[in-house]
Amino acid sequence: MNTVTTVAAVRAALDEARAAGRRVGFVPTMGYLHDGHASLMERARAAEDVVVVSIFVNPLQFGADEDLDAYPRDLGRDTALCARTGVDLLFTPPLGEMYPQPVLTTVSVAEVSAPLEGAARPTHFAGVATVVAKLFSIVGPCRAYFGEKDYQQVAVLRRMVADLSMPVEIVACPTRREPDGLAMSSRNVYLTPAEREAAPVLNTALRAGAAAIGAGETDPAVVRTLMREIIEAEPLAQLDYAEVVDADLLSVPEVLTGNLRLLAAVRFGRARLIDNVGVTR
Repeated sequence: MNTVTTVAAVRAALDEARAAGRRVGFVPTMGYLHDGHASLMERARAAEDVVVVSIFVNPLQFGADEDLDAYPRDLGRDTALCARTGVDLLFTPPLGEMYPQPVLTTVSVAEVSAPLEGAARPTHFAGVATVVAKLFSIVGPCRAYFGEKDYQQVAVLRRMVADLSMPVEIVACPTRREPDGLAMSSRNVYLTPAEREAAPVLNTALRAGAAAIGAGETDPAVVRTLMREIIEAEPLAQLDYAEVVDADLLSVPEVLTGNLRLLAAVRFGRARLIDNVGVTR
């Protein structure tokens, strides 16, 4: 595995690979990698000729009161995981390489970024879209692999790629979970033992909402209330939102039908966790 830290080195390596007819798979990350990230790399490894992973903690997507400075980092462990999963090229740029001067150009995806996470973290998706657009520009034509745990992020990036005619295909991969249902996340490290025991209530509530829809419930308010009551019954959980939306538009339908997504965000102490499940009715 080759590790590089500069934009020029990534472009040179991948331009050479594509000139030889090799397909590129890309997994952008913020590091502190876990089995969920490994599953994206394995999916890319199985489908592509060259697999590139980036590790960059992007300050643009953190709000003023969020956990940028405390965000977990372990480059040595991350590098070892990438090597084990067959990554060909690891891109670990320092801050000055990605943002050598103050950022005056940003990317904003209207509407699809507004509800849910967008309402809770108003600057978040502009920061995500900007850094991912920059990474796509650096990496070039590729298939980019993202986890469905960040479902709204996937929807935002798909719309960005379509609207800007980027030569990138977004590949969404299923959420990897712990045995008790908790979605794997780098922020799970923040959980105390008691919070870790309580955290699966997030997935429990989403599955209960999906089951209600499967049993015939068509009123989004009823499903929303069911999920919220389950989460709020856990003393260590602080609910940010729990909602059921159209899977494509991310808007709340008047009647629950078609492809739907149930999404929730919950705080457990220092950790703010998100999760989602899909259901078709």
